[in-house]
Amino acid sequence: MSAENEDAASEKRFTHFDAEGNAVMVDVSAKESTARVATAHGRVVMQRETLLKIREGGFKKGDVLAVAQLAGIMAAKKTPDLIPLCHPLALSSVKVNLTLNEAQNAVEIEATCKITGQTGVEMEALTAVSAAALTVYDMCKAVDKGMVIDRIELVHKAGGKSGEYRRDATPGEPAGGHK
Repeated sequence: MSAENEDAASEKRFTHFDAEGNAVMVDVSAKESTARVATAHGRVVMQRETLLKIREGGFKKGDVLAVAQLAGIMAAKKTPDLIPLCHPLALSSVKVNLTLNEAQNAVEIEATCKITGQTGVEMEALTAVSAAALTVYDMCKAVDKGMVIDRIELVHKAGGKSGEYRRDATPGEPAGGHK
């Protein structure tokens, strides 16, 4: 690591701990309200037959993709109830899209959350993807217990003091030199 990178890394710190190491909710009261957006991605990989059954609407519990979409939206709104130090936010928009990737036998999930506020919406987007993926699993587990939920990741965020972040890797591959 170069001296420049070492200096930048040493300036980064975990924000949810005080000087004594106690867990704290970050004080955002002095932050300016700005437009913020975050997009997360994930997927559920399954047997080919399971994917075809989703496409054909063959599950007794209902339309898998529609139910998972609704679950993702609802979960984004409940993020502070699930993640202890997240701020309750008045989200302006939550969009969850699920698509069938027949080449990889997967349901691809993308969630985008927006707000004008003092803190970001990364956790809401990640929570939406996670809940949508878990819902796909729940609705399909009777026919395919071997499904794999993977590649849940932040792919983009903009707004706030830290500015814009865009994944510098293909979804599912490590970004920023992490392995």
